[in-house]
Amino acid sequence: MLTAEQTKKLIHDFAATSKVDQKIDPALYTKYNVKRGLRNNDGTGVLVGLTEVGEVMSYIVDDAERVPVEGKLFYRGYEISDLVNGFYGKRFGYEEIAYLLLKGQLPTDEQLLEFKELLSTVRPLPKGFTEDMILKAPSPDVMNKLARSVLALYSYDDDPEPGNLDNVVRQCIELIARFPVLISYGYMARRHYVEGQSLFIHDPVPEYNTAQNILHLIRPDGKFTELEARILDLALCLHAEHGGGNNSSFVTHAVSSTGSDTYAVIAAAVGSLKGPQHGGASNKAYAMMSDMRKNITDLKDEDQIRGYLAKILRKEAFDRSGLIYGIGHAVYTLSDPRTKLLKHYAEELAAEKGLSDILELYETTERVAPDVFHEVKKNDKIVCANVDYYAGLIYSMLGIPCELFTPLFACARIAGWSAHRIEEIVSGGRIMRPAFKNVIKRRPYIPMDERS
Repeated sequence: MLTAEQTKKLIHDFAATSKVDQKIDPALYTKYNVKRGLRNNDGTGVLVGLTEVGEVMSYIVDDAERVPVEGKLFYRGYEISDLVNGFYGKRFGYEEIAYLLLKGQLPTDEQLLEFKELLSTVRPLPKGFTEDMILKAPSPDVMNKLARSVLALYSYDDDPEPGNLDNVVRQCIELIARFPVLISYGYMARRHYVEGQSLFIHDPVPEYNTAQNILHLIRPDGKFTELEARILDLALCLHAEHGGGNNSSFVTHAVSSTGSDTYAVIAAAVGSLKGPQHGGASNKAYAMMSDMRKNITDLKDEDQIRGYLAKILRKEAFDRSGLIYGIGHAVYTLSDPRTKLLKHYAEELAAEKGLSDILELYETTERVAPDVFHEVKKNDKIVCANVDYYAGLIYSMLGIPCELFTPLFACARIAGWSAHRIEEIVSGGRIMRPAFKNVIKRRPYIPMDERS
């Protein structure tokens, strides 16, 4: 048997060799016109499917040229700003948005009330699930715990396989209802077993909606203000859907196309969202801005802010990645409509929490970052603040720990994933099977005694 040190060295040597031996020549991607990242040379996404669930618009075509425009986001054909303006200040919106995404139409008062009652009824986890599947197997990462919990629900489902559409819709509704509980209990297990803090588990409140239950479940006293719940509800609405081309929704379509079950499909989507280039970006943006606050002496000094951003781009500050997290988007150019809405309604929360100066820092950084980007990178790429830029700040103002930033994204996006899964089942019909070209030369077999 190898010692631990010997094992570690062998693994290191094996991995180091693999990095060299398996790296594909970048020039080959150009030679064979490979759409890396499933993106065309002009930055647009490769068209691989059709959807009626969501739409992202960031440019118009004029005389065969792409012209950047202010970003727009549509859920089932309705512009997100119209939807938000329709409910904000009058009622909570996430359940209405989830209904729209699932059904394809806006609910009446009676339909919405019935849907809320349905979610409330199926929200509690199966008997014994919390103790056996969450508390007995805590994870330092809540997204990892969420994926495992989703897969575990398969074992508690009397009819887990896809079957008919009614069964899939039933599973999706249960997951939409239960995600707030799964992420909250997953965090509580982490908090207790990983951080050594006191364990408290609240039952979800039947009368509370999704946002209210999240705040209730993650706070020791279970209390929250009306404004806090409304801002969190808004954030959930803005994260609920983003077209079929975003990575996790594409994964939902791809895995659904194989005929796999709902739990496997959604667990795969959770794994996709976990990545820092997708749902994990809000953590990075918040950490970057926190680092800025530690490293500049005057939060109102624009020159200091510019200098810090320039250092980031030159890989001299923060995580040395050269990325200004939260600035720039794969689709949006001039603006991200979700950012506008979140920032607008965040002003009231910042004032209530006495954090208006921090919000002002974010706004200044958002304004100057594109200029610094152009000065340092020497290109004319159009960049704007994306929704992740402000999401972390919003969550922090709500007292939500950073370990829950990405799980909250998942808690919102489960509605969109569910709609895309249903759409793939109804309209897909073929397993997704893109092509990869093999570029290694054919080689003759080498007998064992002739290998060096």
